[in-house]
Amino acid sequence: MAVLFSVMLVTASGNTAMQSILPTIGTQLGIPDFWVSAAFSWSALLWVYTAPKWARQSDHRGRKALMRLGMIGFTTSFALAGMALYLGLLGWYSALWTFILFAFFRSLYGGLGSAAPPAVQAYVAARTARANRTKALSLIASSFGLGTIVGPAVAPLLIIPFLGLSSPMFAFAAIGILVMIALALKLPNDNPGYKARGVVTSEPYSSAPSSNSLKDDDDDNQNDEPASLPPRLRWGDERIKPWLITGILGGNAHALILGVIGYLVLDRLGLRADPEMGIRMTGLVLMAGAAATLLAQWGLIPLLQMGPRISILWGMILGALGCLIIGLSHDLYGIISGFAVASLGFGLFRPGFTAGASLAVKRSEQNGVAGIVASVNGMAFIASPAIGVLLYTYAGPLPFWLATTVCVFLFGWGFKTLELDDRMTTER
Repeated sequence: MAVLFSVMLVTASGNTAMQSILPTIGTQLGIPDFWVSAAFSWSALLWVYTAPKWARQSDHRGRKALMRLGMIGFTTSFALAGMALYLGLLGWYSALWTFILFAFFRSLYGGLGSAAPPAVQAYVAARTARANRTKALSLIASSFGLGTIVGPAVAPLLIIPFLGLSSPMFAFAAIGILVMIALALKLPNDNPGYKARGVVTSEPYSSAPSSNSLKDDDDDNQNDEPASLPPRLRWGDERIKPWLITGILGGNAHALILGVIGYLVLDRLGLRADPEMGIRMTGLVLMAGAAATLLAQWGLIPLLQMGPRISILWGMILGALGCLIIGLSHDLYGIISGFAVASLGFGLFRPGFTAGASLAVKRSEQNGVAGIVASVNGMAFIASPAIGVLLYTYAGPLPFWLATTVCVFLFGWGFKTLELDDRMTTER
């Protein structure tokens, strides 16, 4: 479990650490903010395309092999992208070539790194007894969420004079090598008790995922006979359509502010010319958001026993309030407060949307709805972060006003449209 925990922790923390340093590096290189954000959009697109493919191969290629492939993609991507940025900062080639090389090497993470999370989940599900499986999977999910806090926290501490702003990327590449060695030496080879395919998770992007993103496969649904397969679930299915619309709109609102927040910190606090302080302050804001997300998903929802509809409605209220505060804030305290409130809201919203879609369909259709939900979560981060940065560049706080508007609309629409929680739990 320690090795598996490390795989997920390093994957999430390395990605979010990069999120905290890239706005400052882009400023130092003179690369327009939009193009820096676009590199992450490309990676997210690859993640959405390749993650389901890797998840389907967990039984055939072996979970340990897929974990190794994912860590190779992670380590190679960070090392080469870090080298591209390091040489670019030294002036070996132009800012344009620096960006092109960074985007190319970043694609290794989006294409190969996506193999690790579903492989870890499938490995745990296949090798643990049913009585212990939920606890084990919850631990794995916690490592993914914890990484979104650890990454921005340690990024400023990893900067050393010789390697400069690219130091954290080399550090996480080195940590990735250590994890691969641990995988090879300490993790037993696949000898599953039953077949298990990992649930697809979206690429970690400055926010903790839902604790339900890694979940147990039901033993009753492990029959591979063609006759046991349910009809393919369609996106236009009337049972899940309201939840998918909610997920698409809310997910894009969330992605808008996540893509912009690092640049807003640099501008509102006047830190474009102070790289190390810029990384430190951006990391503080991202940490506050990730901690608020974890509070919502692992504290408020189970403590208050919030159903899907209530989680979404309260999430949209808090999301709108938080985005409004960010747009109006010009100091660190205001930005942190606004981002924490918004993250608390979106932390309530995401599990609500996921659970609502799950409860809307039959037990035999859970794998189908899980794949659709994962696609919705991932697609939000393909274009919206870059669009948010483009709007921010030319229209200031417009992305936050737009996100606020979407949250207010979703609250009103969801209040009228989404099925009541007590009806969903009693009817199915």
